[in-house]
Amino acid sequence: MTPTPRRAVLAAAVAAAAGGTAAVTVGLAHAGGSRRAAGPAPASTIGNRAWATAAQWREGTGEGTAVLTGPRPGLTLARPAGTLEYADPHTGTTRRWEYATWTSPEARPAAPATELIPSWNAETPAGTWLRAEVRATYTDGAESPWYTLGVWASGDGDIRRTSVDGQGDGRSTVWTDTLAVDDPAGPLLAAYRLRLTLCRAPGGSAAPTVRRAGAMTSALPDRFEVPATAPGPAAGTELVVPRYSQNVHLGRYPEYDNGGEAWCSPTSSQMIVESWGHRPSPEDLAWVDPSYSDPQVCHAARRTFDWGYQGCGNWPFNAAYAATHHGLRSVVTRLAALTDAERLVAAGIPLITSQSFHEAELEGAGYGTSGHLMTVVGFTAEGDVIANDPAAEDNAGVRRVYPRRAFENVWLRTRRLDEQGRERSGTGGVCYLYFPGTPTAAQRRALASVGVR
Repeated sequence: MTPTPRRAVLAAAVAAAAGGTAAVTVGLAHAGGSRRAAGPAPASTIGNRAWATAAQWREGTGEGTAVLTGPRPGLTLARPAGTLEYADPHTGTTRRWEYATWTSPEARPAAPATELIPSWNAETPAGTWLRAEVRATYTDGAESPWYTLGVWASGDGDIRRTSVDGQGDGRSTVWTDTLAVDDPAGPLLAAYRLRLTLCRAPGGSAAPTVRRAGAMTSALPDRFEVPATAPGPAAGTELVVPRYSQNVHLGRYPEYDNGGEAWCSPTSSQMIVESWGHRPSPEDLAWVDPSYSDPQVCHAARRTFDWGYQGCGNWPFNAAYAATHHGLRSVVTRLAALTDAERLVAAGIPLITSQSFHEAELEGAGYGTSGHLMTVVGFTAEGDVIANDPAAEDNAGVRRVYPRRAFENVWLRTRRLDEQGRERSGTGGVCYLYFPGTPTAAQRRALASVGVR
């Protein structure tokens, strides 16, 4: 479950300018919506664009960067374009760095969007880091400023990885890891460019390398209920995924948000990372108290912690952590239906889903949450969801079976009512996908079917 303080995108409120009434925008819950029953699924507005191959990296404009070819293509800092000063707000230190930049060509989603969530897969050796930015073009032709969507390094010895809140231009706002339009009835996001700034210590030989970068855009409908689906291609399939409880870590490492419910995201990430055969080395875990069980979960929490958000729930930071493991790729996206998840599971790809609900809405959970990550690892023969849910008292209790209809609704809806009848948001199908850099043909087809290439 998501830590306190809450992700700002889940709790933004605006006052209507006319009539003195208040219209609340909470995450994807757009002002002016009304409760709607489930109906036919609308055409999906979810779009993904990524740069990952040598040919795709060459589409952009680089200053001081080089494109790597061969079996592991990427973008790296080849020669400094100049130097910059970075004042780290979380250490109080200012240092000078060499840098290079790469700017993507314009990406134009098929449908104008209300939200954009980035992803990147990168390697940042000691003495290096990167900044990911986006500039949007609105449907009326105006442009946003360059927004920072992450200052990131895989470790924490040089800079503290951070999101940057407080960015906005009166049309859109950055909420931790998400760029969202302020008024869905106004200009939407018609196009965008990404900019990567790769940094290294002056005179250093190490360089950051980006293997994949992109963004997901969407404009989901306001709905309290989503269309029901019948069991699909993964019925009767359960993938082998380790089971870890977040709650056994309660009270561990307050500097990384104290374990327990605050660690649902890194605990879920670690389960999926290990399902692909990756574990931290003994050297990686040397800092963890040897009396602690499952030290790799502590490691994942440290490597996903966002010093600006003050929690481990930053979506792109979790995906970026997964991709630091050799051979893995990752993306934050949305899925339009539970059958999309089934195609992935049928191809051997588990997924991490983000949802919110009160206890009565998800039979078998035994808790309610305003935001929680869990892993979908399979489906029963009847089509119910098999989840490795880290909100368990111990590892033995992590495996859960949740009713299909209840699960798809709490995951895919964009609006909900809490136990007090107050209107809240839903994530609209947000998930993390971690997959091999060289997927099988079946995995490529499954990923392509949900827009990930």
